[in-house]
Amino acid sequence: MTPGSEKTLVSYAQPNAAEHVTATKVASRSSYMTLGKSRLFVSGTFLSVLLVFVVLSVVYTGSSSNGLLCVDSKTHTTVQNNSVLHPEMRIRFRGTKRRLPQCIIIGVRKCGTRALLEFLNLHPQIQVAAQEVHFFDEEDNYDLGLEWYRKKMPFSFPNQITIEKSPSYFITDGVPEKIYHMNSSVKIIAIFRDPTTRAISDYAQILDHKRSKNKTYHTFEELAIDEESGLVNTKYKAIRISVYHRFLQRWFEVFDSKQIHIVDGDRLITDPLSEISNVENFLGLDHRVTENNIHFNESKGFYCMRNETQEKCLKSSKGRKHPSVSPDVLDKLQRFFQPHNQQLFEMIGRTFNWPAPRAMLQ
Repeated sequence: MTPGSEKTLVSYAQPNAAEHVTATKVASRSSYMTLGKSRLFVSGTFLSVLLVFVVLSVVYTGSSSNGLLCVDSKTHTTVQNNSVLHPEMRIRFRGTKRRLPQCIIIGVRKCGTRALLEFLNLHPQIQVAAQEVHFFDEEDNYDLGLEWYRKKMPFSFPNQITIEKSPSYFITDGVPEKIYHMNSSVKIIAIFRDPTTRAISDYAQILDHKRSKNKTYHTFEELAIDEESGLVNTKYKAIRISVYHRFLQRWFEVFDSKQIHIVDGDRLITDPLSEISNVENFLGLDHRVTENNIHFNESKGFYCMRNETQEKCLKSSKGRKHPSVSPDVLDKLQRFFQPHNQQLFEMIGRTFNWPAPRAMLQ
């Protein structure tokens, strides 16, 4: 540092009295103006944020479903955007609340209940519970009461239908009565597919789970056919569940047949739009799910959901490859299920195009 610069520093550091007073006033006014601008900026920012929350009443709700909802200010109807394809994303708007479901998908396991729910979730007047709640089939949950159940439902507008699905409802004793006690006018949806295919799919899911845990497992033939008698093993749960009419009868004893809709699970795979259209009719909704919302994914081999910018397919565990089963065992199962299928068809007043035993084809 040069001597000249030291003097300059000293002269600025030690002003005379008049200069000190003037500098103090200027600094004070400058500080006041800066502080005022800062307060105005902070206040403006706070008010802007507050206004957004007051107008939209936005609250993140975690595990609910059916994505981001937008409100058309002219028609007061809901419009969905990309997040409809991601039910885990939830935002609440003014005028919405959690409601007990007006419709329940009761099963059947491995018949396409998840796919059905995802397709229905494309409809702007439907809100779906993202997870299986198991309220009516698990006593520990049921004992928590309807308020606990209601809080598991998504937020919805008054003109929307809330749907929950838990496939084990279909086969569990006492569930029809419990649901009727909650709401005697609730609508019930069941989905069936070829019972032999369903049993094999059931086995395939459990097989994958056991393999992932390095557990031992039997072949499907060993479980499905009794070793001693050579007959179909009716004690095997996968077989019992596929005898649909025995379980469906319980539901018809509690609910009016007009409250129960049956979805063709095999047709949902090959022609989902027609089955969704039937459900829209059953629920009294306009046809809002169109060919623009459903796309066949060539690489996956099944239909996926889409909107203008996104496509969503079911996770890889859905549509898993089935194990190879001997033709003789398949024929034996089809022979076993054939009279049970006939009882189902008579009960619901319709038939499905399920494979017949070889003897009936000759």
